Amino acid sequence: MSLNTNSWNRLRYTLYLPIYDFIADRVFRKYRQRSVQLLAAKPDDAILILGAGTGLDLPYLQGHTKLTAIDITPGMISKLKQRAEELRVPVQAQVMNGQALAFADASFDAVVLHLILAVIPDPVACIKEVERVLKPGGTVMVFDKFLADGQEPSVLRRLLNHLAGTLFSDINRRIGNIISHTRLQQELNEPAALGGAFRLVRLRKQ
Repeated sequence: MSLNTNSWNRLRYTLYLPIYDFIADRVFRKYRQRSVQLLAAKPDDAILILGAGTGLDLPYLQGHTKLTAIDITPGMISKLKQRAEELRVPVQAQVMNGQALAFADASFDAVVLHLILAVIPDPVACIKEVERVLKPGGTVMVFDKFLADGQEPSVLRRLLNHLAGTLFSDINRRIGNIISHTRLQQELNEPAALGGAFRLVRLRKQ
C-alpha cells in the first residue's frame, strides 16, 4: 500500500463521480439487492458498508438502524449523505481508508464489500481489517470480479490488467487467496454478472 496508490484511487473516483451512478447502478443493481438479501442482517444489526461509494446499497438497507458507511473519496461520501437523507436512511458516513479502519475490534455484526476488493490497493489488509472489526459469528457479503481459485490468467489478461488496474480495478484477483490470510469461512460463492466473472460470496467469522 502506498499513499500514491491511495491518492490515485481518490482522484480517479472523484473524476468518475458524474457517471458513477449510471454505470454502477444500472449494471449491478440486482446483484446489490441479492447480496443484501444473502447478508440476512437483522434491522438492528450494526452494519459496515466498506467502499460505500455514493450509497447505491442504501435502498436495499432501508429499515436498518445501525448503518456505517466509509469511502476514501470525499465526493462519494458527500453524495452518499445526500442519498441517505432523500431515502431517510440513518447512516454514519465518513471518509476512511478501508485498509486501516478506525473502529474497535468486534464492532459490527455484518460487513458489505461491494466492488471494493478488486479496487483497493491491498485487499489482504482490507479483509484482515474486516475480520478484526467483525463480531464472532458475523457475516460478510462480497460482490466483485474474481478469477476462479487456482486459475491462472492468460497472457492477454495479464496485459489487459495493467490498463484495467490503472483505470478501474484489478481483474486477476482470487477470493480464495485473499481470505486465506484470515479465519473467515466461505459459506457461499455464486455467479453474478458477466457470466460469472463477478461473484457473490458470503463469509462468516467463526
